[in-house]
Amino acid sequence: MAVVRDLRVLLRFRNFRRLLAVRLLSQGADGVYQVGLATYVVFSPERQTSPAAIASAMAVLLLPYSLVGPFAGVLLDRWRRRQVLVHGNLLRALTATVTAVLIAGQVPVWLFYASALCVTAVNRFVLAGLSAALPRVVDTERLVMANSLSPTAGTLAAVVGGGLAFVVRLGVSDSDATVVMLGAALYLCAMLASLRMAPDLLGPDRVWAGPRVGDVLRGTARGLASGVRHLAEPARREAARALAAMTLMRFCYGALTVLVLMLCRYAWSSDTEQGLALLGLAVAVSGAGFFAAALVTPWAAGRLGPIRWIAVCAGAAAVLEPLLGLTFSEVPGLVAAFVLGLVTQGAKIATDTVVQSSVDDAFRGRIFSVYDVLFNVAFVGAAGVAAVMLPPDGRSVPLVITVAGVYGVIAMTLIRFDHQ
Repeated sequence: MAVVRDLRVLLRFRNFRRLLAVRLLSQGADGVYQVGLATYVVFSPERQTSPAAIASAMAVLLLPYSLVGPFAGVLLDRWRRRQVLVHGNLLRALTATVTAVLIAGQVPVWLFYASALCVTAVNRFVLAGLSAALPRVVDTERLVMANSLSPTAGTLAAVVGGGLAFVVRLGVSDSDATVVMLGAALYLCAMLASLRMAPDLLGPDRVWAGPRVGDVLRGTARGLASGVRHLAEPARREAARALAAMTLMRFCYGALTVLVLMLCRYAWSSDTEQGLALLGLAVAVSGAGFFAAALVTPWAAGRLGPIRWIAVCAGAAAVLEPLLGLTFSEVPGLVAAFVLGLVTQGAKIATDTVVQSSVDDAFRGRIFSVYDVLFNVAFVGAAGVAAVMLPPDGRSVPLVITVAGVYGVIAMTLIRFDHQ
C-alpha cells in the first residue's frame, strides 16, 4: 500500500520519530488524565450528573485555554520549542500528582478544578509546540503525510490512554486517583523523551530571551495582531476558510459528545459501571474512525484538495449523523461515533496541512495557538447549547437536527467558495 510505503519513508527521519514519541506519550497521558477527570465528575455514584453540570465542568477545564492560548503562541515564537516540551511535561506530571492527591482526599470541588486547570493550561504550550515543530523534522514533500500520521497517532494515543484508564477504573474500586497518577507517570515519560532532541532542533530560528511580563503582554497583542494580518492576506485565504470550517465542526463534535455522555450515563445503562463501559466502547469506536481518517485522508486530500475533502467530510456528517443519531439506540450510536471520528479527524488533518503549508514559520506558533483557542471556545459553546437543549436522558431530536444543519452549511459554503 502507498500509505504504508510513505509511512516507512517518513519514519526513517530520526528526529521525526523522536518528536512523534513525545507526542504519543504526552497525548496518551492526556487521555488517561481526562478520563480520570471525567469518571470523577460524571460517573461517580454519589453524583447526579446533568447536561448543565457537564457543560460547567467543560467550561472550567477548557475556557482557560482561550486565555492561555494567545500567550502560548507568542511565547512559542520566543522560546525554544524543545524546552517547552521538556518543562511543560514535567510541570504537568507534578500538577497531575497534586490532582490525584486532592481526589483521594475528598477536597472541595473548586480546589480539584484549580489543580486540573493548571494541567490543562500547560497543555496549550505542549500541543501547540508539537504542531509548530513538525515542519522542522520532515521535508516539505512529506508534510501532508506527517500531518496525517503525527496528530492522528497522537489522537489514537489519547484514545489508547483513555482505554487504559477505563480498564484501571473498572478493575479497581474507587480508583480515580490511581488513574490520574498513571497519567502523571506518562507525562514524566514524555519529559524524558523530549530530552533526546537537541535544544535548538525544533526552532524557532530567532529566540528572544527572558521577556518581562509587561513585554509579554504587549508582545502578545502585537504578535496576535500581526498573526491575524498574516492569516488575512490573500495568499492565506484558504487557511482562514479551513480554520473557520474546522471550528464549526468542533462545535458539532462538542454538542454530540455531551449527548453521548448523557446517553451512556442514563439511557443506555442501568448503573454507573455499565455506563462507563459503554462510554469506553464509544471512545474506542471513535478512535477507530480517527485511524481510518489517517489512512484515507492523504489519498482523498491529494485527489480532491484539502478544502474539498473538508467539504466532503462535513457533507457526509450532515447526511449520516441524523440517520444514525435519531434512533438514540446503542448500535447506531456507536456507528455514528465511528463516522464522526473519521470525518472530524479527516477534516483536522486537512486543516493542519493547509495552515502549515501556507503560514510562514515565524507565525506558526501564534496561528496554531489561535487555532487551539477557536477549538476550545467552540467545544465549550457547544456544551452550553447542549445543556439548554438536552433532556436528562440525552434524547434530543432538535439537537441532532441542528448539528446536521451546521454540517450541511459548512459543506455548501466550502463548495461555493471553491467554485469562485
